[in-house]
Amino acid sequence: MTPTSGPSGSQPLSGSRAARPLSKKALAKQDAAQRAKARKAAAKKALLKKLTAQPPTLREERKLLREGHRFVAGIDEVGRGALAGPVTVGVVVVDLETKSAPTGVRDSKLLAPAAREKLVPRLRRWAPMSAVGHATSDEIDEIGIISALRLAAARAFATLEIRPDCALLDGSHDWLSVPVDPVEEAPQGTSLFDFDEEPVAVGHPLSFIDGEPLASIVPGRVTTQVKADLRCAAVAAASVLAKVERDALMVSFADQYPGYGWELNKGYSAPDHLAALRRLGPSRLHRLSWNIPGSDGVFGETLDLESVSEIEDVVVAEAESAADSAEELGDADLAAASEVSSPSVSSPSAELPPPEHGRAVGYDHEELTLFP
Repeated sequence: MTPTSGPSGSQPLSGSRAARPLSKKALAKQDAAQRAKARKAAAKKALLKKLTAQPPTLREERKLLREGHRFVAGIDEVGRGALAGPVTVGVVVVDLETKSAPTGVRDSKLLAPAAREKLVPRLRRWAPMSAVGHATSDEIDEIGIISALRLAAARAFATLEIRPDCALLDGSHDWLSVPVDPVEEAPQGTSLFDFDEEPVAVGHPLSFIDGEPLASIVPGRVTTQVKADLRCAAVAAASVLAKVERDALMVSFADQYPGYGWELNKGYSAPDHLAALRRLGPSRLHRLSWNIPGSDGVFGETLDLESVSEIEDVVVAEAESAADSAEELGDADLAAASEVSSPSVSSPSAELPPPEHGRAVGYDHEELTLFP
């Protein structure tokens, strides 16, 4: 049978009508949406440039100190959005006698790995007190990511010689304070971005550190500041300490669990990591309560990664945006480090060699990590 031709007789119709051209109204609407998207991207780029033009200061920390607090702790977390490894919290404590931060202090996402590592000993000498705490992937699976963040922070605070009575958090959500209302059972599968958290069960082992309840370890006063990692020196310093320590852990784990590329992607959802998960399945250090590629899930779907191709599109698009932002900032190294290698998705086979891992952009709680 001869296929039916379209109106012009040149294009066959495969049992369905040919696609109609968009109307002028639809085209105008589409054009307006594209312009709005471009304006939003430009505004975001301009904000990034403005925020990174000046180094972070102790203005907010000193404001809190002048309210009567003896010590203020700047806090930031790393690894919240990773698929494997611990979530890590850095704590940097300052007082009224603390001088301005060392030159070069920035949010860890804006610093190359070598620059971060070089800063660590200077930050340790500068801050009156500092610490880093971790919560494992098993603990994240058991009590949820928000409670695990609090546990990691409490472990850091528990090591300090003097515990601060005030904390400054990056963002707009207070994940540090212990919820007031207890529950009978610990929740499973807490969503990554769901802040309507239920508290961990009364008497749960992970609600104590050496027999002391978390509520008595973390500061009683917690204040949040959007973009504190860019604006506040103690928070930026905390992000550097946390990032360097967690990265070192992931590099050591990469030797124990080869094939996932953790030495470069640090456990985040980079294309090579997703491809390895589909090929190898999850390791013991993956967060099995999350719906990750290659895993059946243990506690239900709490992080829907959808398809690997969709995530790769997002990663590549954000990486290109990061490179543009880096060029605007005049930092050639920043632009170079935001490149993403083309993913290679292999069919499952135990005989396949580990994939070639290039530098990749990862995600940490919807924040673009320019340097993984």
